[in-house]
Amino acid sequence: MTTTKKNRAGRNRTVTLTEQERETLGRLISDADSLKAGFRDDMVINADMMECIDDIPDAHFDLAIIDPPYNTDKVFNGTRFGAMSSADYEDYLRGWFYKVCDKIKPDGSLYICGDWKCTASIQRVVEEKMTVMNRISWQREKGRGAKRNWKNSMEDIWFAVKNPNDYHFDVSAVMMRRRVNAPYRVEGMPKDWEETDDGNFRMTHPSNFWDDISVPFWSMHENTDHPTQKPEKLYAKLILASSMPGDRILDPFLGSGTAAVVAKKLDRHFCGIEIEREYCLWAAKRLMNADEDKTIQGYADGVFWERNSLRDMNKFVRKKKQGRKRKQAE
Repeated sequence: MTTTKKNRAGRNRTVTLTEQERETLGRLISDADSLKAGFRDDMVINADMMECIDDIPDAHFDLAIIDPPYNTDKVFNGTRFGAMSSADYEDYLRGWFYKVCDKIKPDGSLYICGDWKCTASIQRVVEEKMTVMNRISWQREKGRGAKRNWKNSMEDIWFAVKNPNDYHFDVSAVMMRRRVNAPYRVEGMPKDWEETDDGNFRMTHPSNFWDDISVPFWSMHENTDHPTQKPEKLYAKLILASSMPGDRILDPFLGSGTAAVVAKKLDRHFCGIEIEREYCLWAAKRLMNADEDKTIQGYADGVFWERNSLRDMNKFVRKKKQGRKRKQAE
């Protein structure tokens, strides 16, 4: 499909492609036929997932991240997904979800995204094959306001595992540094927080409500024209908590490539399947860019930061680097 060229502001950083890039990046994308010839790690596969999932090895992946079409009318680069009854949507989920579960290792985990219209259906289907451990709700502060209803600014992510007695979860990898506005002291000393020249901060364990996520927009390097693109910071939390360096991540609805890009930035392997060729090309360009730039907005030096705290984060990183240099010099 030919995409209409958009007029963009000078500072717009949305991923775009030249004709030369389309030709070059196209060689990096696999299809259903090349997958039949042999699976390998770190593939972006341009194909209908249902037509190629059987050619991907079973019990191969440590983690799956799934962002399927929600049960609503949505157009993806000209392809329309239509809303349906809850029962029909659950049948649609079952049509591919069981197969995806087969690709996960016995001690593997899964995250699957949804919104308020389809989250109950997703939970029911997931529980048919895996054990649900939690539901994460994250604040998606973007989109139009509603005049006859509450504005929809929340989405869910269901966390499930194959074996609740044997799965990987590292909470220390996803700690958040928050500014303390009402510091509590014991005998004059900070209680569970740190007093610095730049302010008061606390390292906190993550809960299942995330209000620190910024949805990609035009001034962010990760932004694409995908209508439901997930933020790199969001997926970084999932990947860091539920996998280790060198592990394998599967995304059967890759979209513009966020799961693959974050996996690469965090030294994991990936496999992504996406039916729209344009989205695969965006993913390939983002993966190429990740060779040079491994930064994830809102995450630095092993710590996640609140929204709109770039200045604090940069100061923290600079001081950590200075401290490491001093130690090396001693």
